Amino acid sequence: MGIKQFIGYALAVLASLVVSAQGSDFAFYKLSLIWPTSACYPLANCKTPIPTFFTIHGLWPTFANDTAVPAYGPNNRCHANPVGPDAAVAKLTPIQDRLNQRWPNLRAGVDNSVFWRHEWQNHGMCSDYPQDPLSYFNDTLNLATSTKFDPFKALGVQPSNTPYLLNTLLQNVYKNVGAYPQISCSQRTGGALYLREIRFCLTRTNKTPPSVVQSCPTRVAGGCRDPLTNNVHFPPAS
Repeated sequence: MGIKQFIGYALAVLASLVVSAQGSDFAFYKLSLIWPTSACYPLANCKTPIPTFFTIHGLWPTFANDTAVPAYGPNNRCHANPVGPDAAVAKLTPIQDRLNQRWPNLRAGVDNSVFWRHEWQNHGMCSDYPQDPLSYFNDTLNLATSTKFDPFKALGVQPSNTPYLLNTLLQNVYKNVGAYPQISCSQRTGGALYLREIRFCLTRTNKTPPSVVQSCPTRVAGGCRDPLTNNVHFPPAS
């Protein structure tokens, strides 16, 4: 190997190490839960019956500046040898019934395992569970179904045909959980906002599962706008 080739190889290795360090140096997780009645619009896009409870979107490693850790790949070798997506899904048999119920793919015609594969590749492989997809999914299930993160109790309201002031929902969660969440909205024709997801932020510690709740750095996302002036629909289950 010539000097130029050696230097090029060394720089490539160094760049890889830098990317890896950045990819694993996240600060907190987001536990994201979906309100299917808002997400399933138009209704024909979703499987029926539509769940009448919040379903799981994922548990996402997130940097301190509130940007998501990139998916595992050539530009983000966050771990040396994480379990691959197909192998990860194959390990989920012991909890498959619970996953089918609480972590379904809402889209019509798409198998639930496609969603789990996507979440593992985009978030799980760079989490603190790179070799243990079963625990990653099981811990997420347990967090999402705990009374601590019950969205109805946290929001302090029930679905209604009358919209709520977005800031009221945020303040209710702060009062009931002790930290601000992130609420994500979808926008329909005419500009009406619908509560699509609620996300709880949990500080990364040296233990799993994460359990220390913190305020999310950004309180609104998606189509949500000014919390102090905007109303958001939280429609009853169909």
